[in-house]
Amino acid sequence: MASTIDFVEYVCDCIAGCGHIRYRKMFGEYLVYVDDKPIFLVCDNQVFVKDFPLLKSVLVNVSMASPYPGAKMHYLLDADDRDMLRLVVVTILPIVPVKISKR
Repeated sequence: MASTIDFVEYVCDCIAGCGHIRYRKMFGEYLVYVDDKPIFLVCDNQVFVKDFPLLKSVLVNVSMASPYPGAKMHYLLDADDRDMLRLVVVTILPIVPVKISKR
């Protein structure tokens, strides 16, 4: 099941104020960017974040899952926990590189 645009916009509303937020549809799912940096992957109306070593101490009790078949394990975040979503953004924003287009 693909993610709904309403869910993606809800996630973006949850992290409002963390920077310039946008999303992009990719292969039927979505990637959420903050300040042009890819932060969250939204698949099947669930929010995933890459397994950055910096997050190990922040997301101690958060389970891991694969966002799609063949993908590496990601942290599966609770979309209703605004504080956690914002904490993840401010924690990894300084270390995530800006995606440079190859065009």
